[in-house]
Amino acid sequence: MHRRKRHGRALLPAFAVTALFLTAACSSSAPHAEPSAAAGHDRQVEVTDRPADAPDHSLAVAAAPATTATATAGPTGSGRRAHRTALAISAYDSHTRRAVLSDKPARRGSSSGSPTVSPSPTATGAPHQAAVGDVIASAPAPGAPHGLLAKVTKVIGETGAGTEVQTEPATLNALLADETAKGAVPVDPSSFAVDKLLPDVKVSWAKTGDVHVGPKGATVPLGSLRLDVSAGIPTAQGAPVSADASVKGFVQVAPKVDFAYGGTGTDAPPGSAYLGVSGDWTSGWAVKGRAAATTGTALRIPFAKLHADPVLQVGPVPVVVNLDLTCYVQISGDGRVTVDVEQSLKGDFKAGGTFGPAKGWTPVSSSAMTSTPVHAAVTTAGSVKTALGAEASVGLYGAVGVTADLAPYLRGEASGTVTTSSGGTGATAKGTGAKSAGAWGVYGGVDLSGTLRLQLSVFGTPIVQRSIPLGTLNREWKLASGTF
Repeated sequence: MHRRKRHGRALLPAFAVTALFLTAACSSSAPHAEPSAAAGHDRQVEVTDRPADAPDHSLAVAAAPATTATATAGPTGSGRRAHRTALAISAYDSHTRRAVLSDKPARRGSSSGSPTVSPSPTATGAPHQAAVGDVIASAPAPGAPHGLLAKVTKVIGETGAGTEVQTEPATLNALLADETAKGAVPVDPSSFAVDKLLPDVKVSWAKTGDVHVGPKGATVPLGSLRLDVSAGIPTAQGAPVSADASVKGFVQVAPKVDFAYGGTGTDAPPGSAYLGVSGDWTSGWAVKGRAAATTGTALRIPFAKLHADPVLQVGPVPVVVNLDLTCYVQISGDGRVTVDVEQSLKGDFKAGGTFGPAKGWTPVSSSAMTSTPVHAAVTTAGSVKTALGAEASVGLYGAVGVTADLAPYLRGEASGTVTTSSGGTGATAKGTGAKSAGAWGVYGGVDLSGTLRLQLSVFGTPIVQRSIPLGTLNREWKLASGTF
């Protein structure tokens, strides 16, 4: 795992990033048979696809292999359906949108750096390896760290590195056409690059093959990524030294990327599409002390940013998903209450956008969380709310499509002085002491919100003219309450 540490920073500015979905890869398919070349062009085809007389099947959706073949398709009417090819993107310039195609297959992880595409082709006499109208889908490559989905608009010529072409953005329906595909693919926890934003953050993960990374003794389920954090937080102005506030906890997530496509043709919007994030979630945290007073705005402290570019193999086409997560602690309150609270949650979540011709893009969001035994001490009249959550963004080929914010929280309020202990949802505290008359309550809950972005048009659907809120999903349950 790649880690980039930042030192000497206590609180960090707000950010924009966030978690993943569906259930299983669909039935597999064989590739399409393709004409060997167009007149005057030498096309190198590595794998032929489904024979013309074979029955149609939905495309399989799975994690792509480490060495991922580029896919190409010919212009509309050419009869050249999407197929794997030995060609690879050896260089790409995102400013000019010029690319160089070579016959050297790219290996994952070769996306670092921004090589310059030569503006002066060399007349080698070699046959061009691309034609105007060709559509190319590539895994992360030099100059295209988020993958590339592009259409060739001009063949510039041959260079020593390969065929140089001018490109413009393309859409997935140009490659997937009338095929269908649906699946959910787990994200390899070791593929995340982690940027620690606070000093005391520990990262753990486990994958098949008995491979484990993290602090000694840390146990993490296969496929899960865990981040532990411990940090001080600002206290209320004028608070005594004994009221110093701190937070300690962990977030553990097993993310999945959810993808679906139901095609109607190369030149038509798909009949259906879906992009989202989902996964299993576990978190636990404790907050002690008197948190800083706020004026209606919660204090959010990001403690780690994570990024991964998992590649889905959708039939012959590599679909690059860009996933960002930012884990954070959030505190809000009136600054008068001193707390000693603990909360443990476990469950799952789903957030994304689905497309249909009747309604266009519509949001999808759900979350099911259950609380395990919690302890809460709320002293002095006041209120406080603590959350340990994650913001996520998921997109395709560098274009953000969905953002989501999952925030499990604990909320406590009191009109006097009370210390409570609860064994879980709905339990009533026993042996509670009170120093003055009043009432108290402790609640667990989860907020899930997010946004659909116009860049989802990468599917070939009509462009969304404005961002569409996912809507705020809120569930809250009483952990304990009483009067005194």
